[in-house]
Amino acid sequence: MHASALCHAAALLLLWGELGFLCLAQYENWPYPEGYPEPEQEQYQAPQLSPDTPKIQLRLAGEKRKHNEGRVEVYYSGEWGTVCDDDFSIHAAKVVCRELGYMEAISWAPSSKYGRGDGRIWLDNVHCTGKEQTLAQCSSNGFGVSDCKHTEDVGVVCSDKRIPGFKFINTLTNNIESLNIQVEDVRIRAILASYRKRVPVTEGYVEVKDGGRWKQICDENWSPLSSRVICGMFGFPGERKFNTRVYKMFARRRKQSYWDYSVNCTGNEAHLSNCKMGQSVMQKNSSCVGGMPVVVSCIPGRAFAPSSMTGFKKAFRQEQPLVRLKGGANIGEGRVEVLKKGEWGTICDDNWNLLSAGVVCRELGFGSAKEYLTGGVLGQGMGPVHMNEVECSGFEKSITECFFNKESLGCSHEEDAGVRCNVPAMGFQERVRLNGGRSPFEGRVEVLAERNGTLQWGTVCSEGWGTVEAMVVCRQLGLGFANHAFQETWYWPGEVTADDVVMSGVKCSGTEMSLSHCQHHGTNLHCPKGGARFAAGVSCSETAPDLVLNSHVVEATTYIEDRPMFMLQCAHEENCLSSTAASTPANSYRRLLRFSSQIHNTGLSDFRPKAGRHSWVWHDCHRHYHSMEVFTHYDLLSLNGSKVAEGHKASFCLEDTECDEGISKRYECANFGEQGITVGCWDVYRHDIDCQWIDITDLKPGDYIFQTVINPNYEVAESDYSNNVMKCRCRYDGHRVWMYNCHTGGSFSAEQESTFPGLETNQLSHR
Repeated sequence: MHASALCHAAALLLLWGELGFLCLAQYENWPYPEGYPEPEQEQYQAPQLSPDTPKIQLRLAGEKRKHNEGRVEVYYSGEWGTVCDDDFSIHAAKVVCRELGYMEAISWAPSSKYGRGDGRIWLDNVHCTGKEQTLAQCSSNGFGVSDCKHTEDVGVVCSDKRIPGFKFINTLTNNIESLNIQVEDVRIRAILASYRKRVPVTEGYVEVKDGGRWKQICDENWSPLSSRVICGMFGFPGERKFNTRVYKMFARRRKQSYWDYSVNCTGNEAHLSNCKMGQSVMQKNSSCVGGMPVVVSCIPGRAFAPSSMTGFKKAFRQEQPLVRLKGGANIGEGRVEVLKKGEWGTICDDNWNLLSAGVVCRELGFGSAKEYLTGGVLGQGMGPVHMNEVECSGFEKSITECFFNKESLGCSHEEDAGVRCNVPAMGFQERVRLNGGRSPFEGRVEVLAERNGTLQWGTVCSEGWGTVEAMVVCRQLGLGFANHAFQETWYWPGEVTADDVVMSGVKCSGTEMSLSHCQHHGTNLHCPKGGARFAAGVSCSETAPDLVLNSHVVEATTYIEDRPMFMLQCAHEENCLSSTAASTPANSYRRLLRFSSQIHNTGLSDFRPKAGRHSWVWHDCHRHYHSMEVFTHYDLLSLNGSKVAEGHKASFCLEDTECDEGISKRYECANFGEQGITVGCWDVYRHDIDCQWIDITDLKPGDYIFQTVINPNYEVAESDYSNNVMKCRCRYDGHRVWMYNCHTGGSFSAEQESTFPGLETNQLSHR
């Protein structure tokens, strides 16, 4: 029986535990039903080249982000050299990628994007049709004939997908050690029964797919540095020792099918494909003399460690890390922020590379970095820039141990560095799907749940379903952020066989990796409306807005005004005064704590109101339409966290007041215009407009905490809700007011936050 089918049967006998059946899902496709023919893969045919074709070898080198991209280097006449970008085209890139075993070329890059090479520039003015079998068949000036400099070295980006059955043909046996490893696929195959049941798979044989077959690697020249690379690419921060005796017993019992070559890794590669191929270690009988198949045992990060004591694990409080990721849609990606002197700040992208990104990833309990990001592509931070020109060896325990330039900090947040890390395959994606949508990014949410001892697909009850729950689904599917959460899905029929509700009472905190980790009803489902067309739905998006209040503006603009009641009629109708105002004579005053709000959109897409313009409300007093019923809460709290006064900013008109240089305003409230806040723009609510205050008429002098929360009910999806809160210390002596220590949520360390007593228990919203 096929290994994955055995796994399937074994998992069924285990009554499908929470993560049963996923034992090999990390590395193998789900098996087809029995009797169903598996599709035949087109087998790779090695090109038949004429004897007069120059013999060359290709590799991708330089400052790569992924293993399938890099500077094109050619081995010819005993030495490695580069290719000039003059006349290079996507057709030439296609030839390069196919020669390296990739299905197709995605793009190409001129002007030494992947760093300058050295040595000869072997090819210049390369012209390909795209149908050539090797770059040597394309027309050019001839080998070594070039008027280029290494600033013109060309690079390519190939598809992730390898050619099925691709077999590396080495025509230059004397130079094999400087070639990158080229195989179709790599996996860790769990051998011991105890590891087969675990998710993620952390220990087993390292196998490579070569020529359409899985093969083991002989451990003759294998080192712990190579194990570190394998663990890193599968999402684990490090490797550990294992019981070699048991594996030797297994190896004796069964004839292995070994790959022909040894592997030379430095330990810093992001993928096995970046390691160098060693000399052939196989004897004529294809055995590994005196050795056995390579085994790795990896240490999973805290969030991925297999454990039955989930309750204990969640209750355990971790120490505050020195590094965090912000603004990323998926687990293991984000803008890198470091903690220094109690304040979070960003890293400038000067010299930022895969080595430094890998240190961050492993420090946070992920594997190696699969991509390093520059130019604030995952959103811009708001605090200081703490590090610049970071240089790591790759083996540091923390990014804070790496060298960086303490003097040169002239960076803006447009240069914020980010990472995408390798994370373990937990199989969560296989337990949820979107159905009925017009694109893969939307649809009715259907989950795989256990009902009466069998697994079945069904819907999620939409009662209480909101943006935060939708965020978890989008993340679980790797589809980015939630755009909208839907409580009815008439327009998305889904699978008729999955109409029944299998999950209800779902309430998420927003950080979960899977919907099943959220709080929800157990076997006693409760869903008055039922599933089918009333089931929960989502639409996902790769980007999201991120609103942040400028705390310095609040601090600088706060003052007290005594305003007569007859000038507050409009505001009184809008409930912007405290309840005692109803019994106040028209000739008396109300005392107002006034301030300006400057709300920036630092995300990657525009902030748009949830409600369509058909439901916007016209305000006669203010002479414009309000698009959000609740956009901001203003509160004054006592030092123990209880509310003593509030401002009721009932509804807002959203528009671009000002923008960063080079960005045009798109939204304006006047004349029933479109409403929203563009990326890189901000909406200012000046201290002198109605309701931009807290009514403190009844407040006694003393020390308080002032708190503002934007988008408090999570009506609109954002990439980061933690920075929607702004807090200040506030002192009122009966005549004047001082606002100080203003900061947005998440900008200080946990210790600094503790100087705001009582706020640890103060929730952002009604949730």
